[in-house]
Amino acid sequence: MDKLQKALEKARHERKARISPDPAAGPAPQGTTTTLDPTALAAEPLDEKARVRTRVIRPTMSPAWEALPGLMPDPNHFLQNRIMTLQPRPEATPFDILRTKVFLMMQQNNWTRLAIISPDKGCGKSTLACNLAVGFTRQPEVNVALLDMDLRQPSVGKMLGHTPKEEFKEVLIGNMPPEQQVVRLAGNLAIAASKHSVQDPSQVLLSGNIEQVFDDIQTHFALDVMLLDLPPMLATDDARAVLKHVDCALIVSRADHTRVGQLDTCEREVAEHTNVVGITLNDCRHMDGESSYDYSND
Repeated sequence: MDKLQKALEKARHERKARISPDPAAGPAPQGTTTTLDPTALAAEPLDEKARVRTRVIRPTMSPAWEALPGLMPDPNHFLQNRIMTLQPRPEATPFDILRTKVFLMMQQNNWTRLAIISPDKGCGKSTLACNLAVGFTRQPEVNVALLDMDLRQPSVGKMLGHTPKEEFKEVLIGNMPPEQQVVRLAGNLAIAASKHSVQDPSQVLLSGNIEQVFDDIQTHFALDVMLLDLPPMLATDDARAVLKHVDCALIVSRADHTRVGQLDTCEREVAEHTNVVGITLNDCRHMDGESSYDYSND
């Protein structure tokens, strides 16, 4: 992790030097970026004008949520797909810490839309997105939606054991209201998934309808957080079409898989469109048994 962070800091320094050769000028203003592992997310100091979002406690489901078809979670299916956050367990701790710190950062900046993205495929971004989303079901006062925006290779539905009757594409192009396609997990997590890939996602994602669809979903379900599982940044142009509609992004890298050059390019290009809240290192060595927290004594 130290080698990755040093390499990234060196790449950022060289990039900033190319952009702003005058030290007094400083780098061009963009979203703050922090390198982190799955158990730690340290944010840079927030802008003084950042507003603290006031959360409303919702003791019962609203009619909009009650009308959604319920998705009954299969714990065994979840575990087989590395979804660890349905219950409080030691394996869920890194995701819980990441979820809480990202959520607090979003509240402080009045952000609601978070993109989960990676430089290339195989980094575990969809697994992380599902774990963050499912982890929020243990915080029932927070309304959350998980949207599978990786239209070429949708995987959220498969991971969560959900085969939608209708394609999410129909919602994105305005042919169907979201309440006819979205399902509900627990009382506070809405899931928009796809079962088939879209042949030309760019045509859908570049349409002028996307921003209105996101607004409609956010308003209809009174969302506190909207999670968007985006395609890999460097694989296609699909992610670029969506990033301008989100408030911030979390970049997922994978140990012994993601190259520093890929990560630096991904970070730079994501920051051109939105705020980068951090970079996670996936598939790294976990803490040993002696230092882990023991839930059995609670």
